[in-house]
Amino acid sequence: MKLPSFIKTKSKPKPAFPFALVKPEIDRIESILVEHAKSFDPAVEGYIRYVCKTSGKRIRPALAVLAGGATGGVSEDHHKLSIILEFIHIASLVHDDIMDGAAMRREMPTAAAKWGNALSVLLGDSLFAYALELATQFEDLTICRHIAAASRDVATGEILQTQRRFDFSLSMAEYFRIIEMKTAALFAVATQLGTHLNKQPEATVEAMRQYGLKLGTAYQIYDDCIDLVGDEKAIGKTLGTDIAKGKLTLPMLYLLQDANDSQRSKLQRMLLKGEPMDTSILAGIADYAGAIERAINHAKSLLVETRECLTVLSPSEHQEALHGITLYLDDLLDQCRSSV
Repeated sequence: MKLPSFIKTKSKPKPAFPFALVKPEIDRIESILVEHAKSFDPAVEGYIRYVCKTSGKRIRPALAVLAGGATGGVSEDHHKLSIILEFIHIASLVHDDIMDGAAMRREMPTAAAKWGNALSVLLGDSLFAYALELATQFEDLTICRHIAAASRDVATGEILQTQRRFDFSLSMAEYFRIIEMKTAALFAVATQLGTHLNKQPEATVEAMRQYGLKLGTAYQIYDDCIDLVGDEKAIGKTLGTDIAKGKLTLPMLYLLQDANDSQRSKLQRMLLKGEPMDTSILAGIADYAGAIERAINHAKSLLVETRECLTVLSPSEHQEALHGITLYLDDLLDQCRSSV
């Protein structure tokens, strides 16, 4: 059995989980999130509570809180920002699962699998609307504008990705634009506004926005790779949906780019079937492992740039935690590499 690279290399111990520092704040945000379900009609409240349980690791709230802690301190406004961003994220997941036909998320049935697409569309819409309503509570209109713009970017990114399904003319630049909008936009606004709330200089705010943008882009590349090589039981959600739905992720773009004409035609015919595919079939056609390797290397190079963004911050435990997030994702990419 091939061991993960972090085990083989003694000089690179496995990084600690990076959100441990802000666990008390995240636990509080978790409680507040559930309390907000009571703001919906009683007939809807149960649905809101359910999707809050299936929506992930609270990465965006953690980033907002860590950015605040690294630039002057965490306030109630940081908690409010975290709640808003998480509701936007949950809304996007509800809609994603409908479009992808995903049955499971965090080892629980998705809203679409449990209640059907029609109700789930409306559920996602109500979450988006509620998040934007909460954003109007900030007296600083700049914050509200950035949240609204990030919400628009998330939805636009999903539209563009849906438009370009099975489109083999998709360029690398177009792919990166899509994932910066659909995923990285919320990472970026979390660190940007987490810093802005502490009235930091514009250069610091922009550096932290870039930190979130690059981190979110690297995270999406990792997610793209995991969809191909991950284990559903370990990950806790439906995998293999990208190929079946015609999403041309970075590994697939590299695979098509590096294939010869005959291989490329065969790959395109297989992808156009729109069916789940055993990745061993891909490995027998072109340099599948090499394509994933290139995608992982690109994500790791982005993480180097992400760490450079933190040079604007003074040393602190929160700054170290932000640095630690990049190391943790770096390690996950190494483990992903070992699974190919």
